[in-house]
Amino acid sequence: MKTITMGSLFDGIGGFPLAATHAGIEPVWASEIEPFPIAVTKARFPNMLHVGDITKLNGALLPPVDIICGGSPCQDLSVAGARAGLSGERSGLFMEQIRIVKEMRNADKLRGRTGIAVRPRYCVWENVPGAFSSAEGKDFLAVLREFVQIEEPQMDVVRPPAGRWEYAGAVLGVRSCVAWVTWDAQYFGVPQRRKRIFLVTDFAGYSPIQILFDQDRLLGNPAPGGGARQSAAAAVGTGTDESSWY
Repeated sequence: MKTITMGSLFDGIGGFPLAATHAGIEPVWASEIEPFPIAVTKARFPNMLHVGDITKLNGALLPPVDIICGGSPCQDLSVAGARAGLSGERSGLFMEQIRIVKEMRNADKLRGRTGIAVRPRYCVWENVPGAFSSAEGKDFLAVLREFVQIEEPQMDVVRPPAGRWEYAGAVLGVRSCVAWVTWDAQYFGVPQRRKRIFLVTDFAGYSPIQILFDQDRLLGNPAPGGGARQSAAAAVGTGTDESSWY
């Protein structure tokens, strides 16, 4: 059986590589610029390649991986900050993640790969819940559009009728899917309340629905009851040229 591989952007001290190894996924490379976190991950993941500053990377030249993960800087999205949003110098680095995914996928297509074989097939983005309200919700709309349009550039995403983003939802394309959910660290063995958005994109299928909303598949201790699953299902959108919500 082929080993699933992963690349980690904005790696920090290797949270995504650690999660990957627990799931049987091989962390191949990581991008980080701070010396101390790099020292930590070199000690913990000695076989993982360090590729340096994200702004200097070319996705077409990186070792192709099945999954690219990244928690782009949250300072400009957080409700505790100045709220410059995606136009801010730090949180704006999100676009570098999008660029690298596009470059790697385009290079793989030029190699003759098609469909589910194009790498990365999956992308994971993590950030603070402040992303939902940043720029009156326009920043999260931009995040969804960027991920959706990597594989289906003709698709658009519209704001939900309520005018605000729910803690969980999904946008279904013709052949791809973007879904997100907000999880709190207190339900995963951490003695603190720390909510984070986790967004998963499948560029060749609809697996994010199962990955994020099938709680029986999660490690740790998710919140009890079926409320999360039911609420999430109500926020699923479908569409071809334009997403719809129901």
